[in-house]
Amino acid sequence: MSLFIDVVRLPHSAGLPLPDYATDGAAAVDLIAAIPEDAPVKIEWLQSALIPTGLTIALPPGHELQIRSRSSLPLKNGIIVGNSPGTVDEDYRGELGVILINVSPNSYVVKRGDRIAQAVIAPVLRATWQEVEALSETRRGAGGFGSTGI
Repeated sequence: MSLFIDVVRLPHSAGLPLPDYATDGAAAVDLIAAIPEDAPVKIEWLQSALIPTGLTIALPPGHELQIRSRSSLPLKNGIIVGNSPGTVDEDYRGELGVILINVSPNSYVVKRGDRIAQAVIAPVLRATWQEVEALSETRRGAGGFGSTGI
């Protein structure tokens, strides 16, 4: 199934590729850093930075964009998406930005055109919350984290 996503490229993303799937089976597209060529962003240990993508989008009704870490950045460089997965709501029209956090003791430099995160488009279910007197019983009951023995 394919969706069409309206994208507006902001001036500072000129010349950079639009998000695209790396393979036919990929679930996510890569997001690219749209920072000036002459102004890389250095992220020190336990520091964060908001990296612009230079893109604004219009999601179809009933969908969200989830922004996640790319698997290679945490493994090789200790760089994670700060609120992973970050959610972009269908009615947001501002620039997509990615919060990167460095959990490595080594500094990390983000350069123009770097692949900084991945994004997945997902359907959203909206629920109506209803207050009840009691919940149905389950085998697990109110057991907390780790209560299933895993």
